[in-house]
Amino acid sequence: MPNLNKVMIMGNLTRDPEVKYTPKGTAVADLALAINRVYSTDAGEKREETTYVDVELWGRQAEIAGEYLRKGRPVYIEGRLKLDTWDDKQTGQKRSKMRVVGEALQLLGSREGGGGGADGEDGPRQAQRPPQRSSSAPASQARRPADPDLDVEGDDIPF
Repeated sequence: MPNLNKVMIMGNLTRDPEVKYTPKGTAVADLALAINRVYSTDAGEKREETTYVDVELWGRQAEIAGEYLRKGRPVYIEGRLKLDTWDDKQTGQKRSKMRVVGEALQLLGSREGGGGGADGEDGPRQAQRPPQRSSSAPASQARRPADPDLDVEGDDIPF
């Protein structure tokens, strides 16, 4: 039976990232995202619900999160679900919590205090790019020639 464990989420950080290091020196960051959903009821009333999601990042992505992300910043994360289970020391009950283990991180929005130009550049925008679809064309031919049936390049089409 095939399995798939893939998550794509985008939201705002509810707190600054907490970055810690394992004994071997690997960075681990814990984040919490607030993801808003706006919808209308059958009566036409607008409602908003917020879902809070815990995210764990490892390695260089954890370091980037600690350096560039702050409370309130928007971020896009791709990853997988992980279920943590443990025994509660106070009650002795089994506890569990679902979290996302991030495998790709993309910073969204602009950096605080950044203007335009060279001094206001946003720095690294993406910690890891999602896998690109393979192409049989070499990198030097990445830009396709214009369609011979059209008078304009593909990028100039207004839709």
